[in-house]
Amino acid sequence: MEENQRESVIRRVTWVGALANLGLLIVKFVAGLVAHSSAMVADAAHSLSDFVTDIIVIVFVRISAKPQDTDHDYGHGKYETLATLFVGLALVAAAVGIIVSGATKLAAWLRGEAITAPGALALWAALLSIVVKEALYRYSVARGKSLDSPALVANAWHHRSDALSSIGAAIGIGGAILLGDRWTVLDPLASIVVGAMLVKVAWDLLRGCLGDLTDQSLSEAQEREIVEIFHSVPGVSDPHHLRTRRIGPRIAIEAHLRMDGNLPLREAHEHTKAIEQALRDHFGPQTIVTLHMEPRKDNE
Repeated sequence: MEENQRESVIRRVTWVGALANLGLLIVKFVAGLVAHSSAMVADAAHSLSDFVTDIIVIVFVRISAKPQDTDHDYGHGKYETLATLFVGLALVAAAVGIIVSGATKLAAWLRGEAITAPGALALWAALLSIVVKEALYRYSVARGKSLDSPALVANAWHHRSDALSSIGAAIGIGGAILLGDRWTVLDPLASIVVGAMLVKVAWDLLRGCLGDLTDQSLSEAQEREIVEIFHSVPGVSDPHHLRTRRIGPRIAIEAHLRMDGNLPLREAHEHTKAIEQALRDHFGPQTIVTLHMEPRKDNE
């Protein structure tokens, strides 16, 4: 898929999520106020954070799709990684907010304070949010994986984080409605568990994102695949000084290879082109390949 097409699909998927988040934000906020549910108002704030991160992804993915220029010889792909970083940090903030809010309510309950039981409207809003956000997660993560877009996958997890927080709200609200005032503590307990789960998800996203931003090498398995491709071209031996990294959705590969020093330049060039094409066929047409050819030693 061409870079412009890829960016267009990512923006379309993200706009679908942004509009859904805006609608849920309004529904949750109104339901929280009308039904006197602090859990639903907090859930509305989570939807607001989702909407903001949708806008961040749209802006940064648009920048990352720009071609290379005089200031960015390797293109602008890391802007997409930067968007992933912002989404991950927003997810951490949302998770911490959920945990702190739940812990505060739990502490108040333990001191003997009553937790107000919410109305049924808040429960319906939570159930609607669960269905919509889980659907958005599945849609976004499938498209993100097919497009190899870490920002879109990260944003998909932000959708699921909202679904999980809504599950926590639904348990608390439903428990309070069905079981009575003694069980209103289910709301803060569920939100603490959900917040802890979100911290784990955010850490997994940030770990991969920081690896890309700090030029972490590809996995050992991927580097073995690269070496196998080198050996698959006749006349090529002793691949060494292999360096790999990610630049947004693209992969950059640098290596030194040995060939017969008596080969004509044209033939050596054809071997090099064959290796570059094999790497791009395997890792994608946007793969950046830099090869340095050396004459083979007499004993090789």
